[in-house]
Amino acid sequence: MSIAAVALHYRLNANLLRRWVVAARQRVGFEATPDEAPSPAAATFVPLQLQAPAVAADRGEIRIELRRGAATITLYWPLSAADDCAAWLQGWLR
Repeated sequence: MSIAAVALHYRLNANLLRRWVVAARQRVGFEATPDEAPSPAAATFVPLQLQAPAVAADRGEIRIELRRGAATITLYWPLSAADDCAAWLQGWLR
C-alpha cells in the first residue's frame, strides 16, 4: 500500500506520514534513500509542552468550540463518552 493511500485513509498529511516512516526505519537501522531523507524542517522541530485547560479537566468534560463568522458554539461532552465524541466529531468534520 502506498504512503499516500495510507495517509488518505487515516486523514493524515502524506508528507508527515513519510517523515514518520523514515524516522521509524532509521530507528531500526534501515538506510534512507535520497527521496526519503527528512526535510530540513524536521531538523528544526521544537516540541512544546501544552497544559490542558483547567476548566475542562476539573469538570471531567471534553470542550469543543466551533466558530463560524461571529457565531460561536461551545459543546461539552462527558469524558466517559470520549469514544462517542470522537465518532461524532469525525462525522461532523466530513
